[in-house]
Amino acid sequence: MGIDLKVKIGKIELENPVMVASGTFGYGREFEELVDVDKLGAIVTKTITLNPRHGNPPPRIIETPSGMLNAIGIQNDGVDDFIGYKVSYLKNIKVPIIASIAGERISEYAEVAKKLDGVDKVAGIELNVSCPNMEWEVSGGKYRIFAQDAEAIKKIVSSVKAVTTKTIITKLSPNVTDISEMARAAVEGGSDAVSLVNTFLGMAVDTKTKKPKIANVTGGLSGPCIKPLALRMVWEVYKAIKVPIIGMGGIANANDAIEFMLCGASAVAVGTTNFVDPQSSMYIIEGIARYMSDNKIKSIKEVVGGLKV
Repeated sequence: MGIDLKVKIGKIELENPVMVASGTFGYGREFEELVDVDKLGAIVTKTITLNPRHGNPPPRIIETPSGMLNAIGIQNDGVDDFIGYKVSYLKNIKVPIIASIAGERISEYAEVAKKLDGVDKVAGIELNVSCPNMEWEVSGGKYRIFAQDAEAIKKIVSSVKAVTTKTIITKLSPNVTDISEMARAAVEGGSDAVSLVNTFLGMAVDTKTKKPKIANVTGGLSGPCIKPLALRMVWEVYKAIKVPIIGMGGIANANDAIEFMLCGASAVAVGTTNFVDPQSSMYIIEGIARYMSDNKIKSIKEVVGGLKV
């Protein structure tokens, strides 16, 4: 029986619903010798900012029970370097490239997006408004994650929408009281899709030194330990909005991916598992296809939102 794995996120057509998450796959080229990247649904790049960022001081990544804690701080060489040098790395990759972007100020998102609008190789833009490991400026000179402010989300999305025709995906934070409210704000601003969830803010302590294990004190928790929480949030958002959802958070195998899709995700992004086994996304694609064949499902669209409650 022929099965159809194709999905559409905004204007982006994916051959299958499995993407690799920002910050876990570099810019795609780094994994070419380990993975047949052209079999992926899409690649989401490491987050790019207007200006170069050195990131946070080490140690900034540690393993935790059933997960990983990181405080990289969006280290990158800036958007001009990405356009001038890194885009050339991607020229032979056939699958859609989604550029993840962030800004320390609301205005910087539109500046970066405008620069990327003319880059043909970039199929879409993911707005990372939710990284817990960098400082964000809001009114009054205080700092807060933009994804914790519905008005800020709406303003960022609408400003980016005004300068690009590319598909816009807003990456939401789990560190909020009501993630559905934030998803609705993104859609009201013009977002074509949302991705969730980013990492949970957490910390780990060394009992011998009595110091935090991460130099930044806190970091973003990811991995299998967050999956039940991420699933719940995807289900809540699916009931609240009508645009596609890209689910992520602890996906380690095909069954995990299918759980997210049953809860309403049109596609999934594999993150922390890439560090454990770079081939994991390949196994997940194959496993989804087997699940569909075994259950006589012709189209992956039949799986999305199929949770029986």
